[in-house]
Amino acid sequence: MQNEMIERPEARYGRQRLDRRTRRWIAIGLTVLVVVLGVAIAAVAFTRLGSAEVEGELGGYRVLDDQTIEVTMSVTREDPSRPVVCIVRARSYDGTETGRRELLVPPAEQTTVQVTSLVKTSAPAVVGDVYGCGTEVPSYLVGG
Repeated sequence: MQNEMIERPEARYGRQRLDRRTRRWIAIGLTVLVVVLGVAIAAVAFTRLGSAEVEGELGGYRVLDDQTIEVTMSVTREDPSRPVVCIVRARSYDGTETGRRELLVPPAEQTTVQVTSLVKTSAPAVVGDVYGCGTEVPSYLVGG
């Protein structure tokens, strides 16, 4: 009589709990599912964001006057024979973008080059930064 499961009225005592072995397998299955989903998300993120073909890094900036800021950056690309475009911008004290410029970085022999650009602003700027770089150069920058 001890080893038999006694049926209890569900209305009075609630549903019967799953036995220990079943609960353990459910926990193991859920853990494996979470790990597999995490690995899949990480793999997708790495392929989309992991290795950039071109990267722009701020080297410095200099405020020239209330309407002009000079931004210097290093551009690193996998294939230096390809032209790339970078966007540099100026921002005010509160972080608002006050100026922006697309900059053509022509082909070079080195994988990393340093470029400097002037950015005209619509209001006084306190900082210059690199918004980003890409390999899809608009035709109006290359003249075609």
